[in-house]
Amino acid sequence: MSNDTQPEIRFPGFTDDWEQRKFGLLFEKNLEKNKNSEFDASRTISIATMHFKEEGNGAAESSLATYKVLRVGDIAYEGHTSKQFAFGRFVLNDIGDGIMSPRFTTLRPTSERPISFWKQYIHYEPIMRHLLVRSTKNGTMMNELVIPDLEKESLLVPSESEQKQIGAFFDKLDETITLHQRKLDLLKETKKGFSQKMFPKNGAKVPEIRFSGFTEDWEQRKLGEIVQITMGQSPNSENYTENPEDYILVQGNADMKNNRVVPRVWTTQITKQAEKGDLILSVRAPVGDIGKTDYDVVLGRGVAAIKGNDFIFQQLGEMKESGYWNRFSTGSTFESINSNDIREALITIPTGEEQQKIGAFFKQLDDTIALHQRKLDLLKETKKGFLQKMFV
Repeated sequence: MSNDTQPEIRFPGFTDDWEQRKFGLLFEKNLEKNKNSEFDASRTISIATMHFKEEGNGAAESSLATYKVLRVGDIAYEGHTSKQFAFGRFVLNDIGDGIMSPRFTTLRPTSERPISFWKQYIHYEPIMRHLLVRSTKNGTMMNELVIPDLEKESLLVPSESEQKQIGAFFDKLDETITLHQRKLDLLKETKKGFSQKMFPKNGAKVPEIRFSGFTEDWEQRKLGEIVQITMGQSPNSENYTENPEDYILVQGNADMKNNRVVPRVWTTQITKQAEKGDLILSVRAPVGDIGKTDYDVVLGRGVAAIKGNDFIFQQLGEMKESGYWNRFSTGSTFESINSNDIREALITIPTGEEQQKIGAFFKQLDDTIALHQRKLDLLKETKKGFLQKMFV
């Protein structure tokens, strides 16, 4: 078990307590400006992503002299709040010297420190929130950092040698996560490329790529002519529960992740239902998102169920990607589609045998993507667990 001054997991050889240090002795306000035009617009750093914006951020060249210089090891405070970062967050620059908008507060380490450790520590919300809750105030558009208050706050800090060990460990973990993310992104791009070539485009009657043996034109049909559609109807809200023994309720996009229904809310009231294996179409903003359900579920009014095969599932996904449903968006009006919109939707289909081939091909690709997604999610959860046990 961890205690107040030592983490639960440590590398061999480290037994000393972490020392309490005032934040103001670790970091000081950074006042360095780009007044000598040391950096041009291509060295503008995006605080949201910690990447260089090679095209700049639209600021006039003459205004770059007012920009703050962010050196490697410096940290910036990003005051936008979110579910994950209730009081804003710190980000550390580990990409190279550059410049950033003067509206952000930046801090510089008072001495050279292991960047890999501080990159993780300064961004770890469960610890930093206790500092930020007492050293931030509400601003016009985002929270603002109150430096004198922050300088009085304290952090528990290990020895520099332990910092280096911890930092190196998380560097390797991040590299593994990045590698898996790239593999996943490549698979998704591969699927997108196949999807663009294996479905007809712009009124064409045949796709660019086909399985051998298929030469017939595809046929345009109305969706309602080839599948069964069930529109959702929300149960009374007093019947919503958090009991997994009740019926799973699917209300919209929030109940789907990676094209699969993820149980989030339950209900004791049955209105409209979908069966395991049915397709779930979002009928309210964002319209057209498509998923599958691995459960029998109750349908809320934000979705419709479609009894379709793997080919129909992919075709509906392609319709979403191509912007088919955008025609039903009416400016500022809440975007939604009704049963007639869905039934009258035009879909181009091949013979049943070709549908089966295409559906099976994309299902295998989807299964591979899902496997890599699970691996990536597991790595991220693993990192989260280590952060909890290796920081105090």
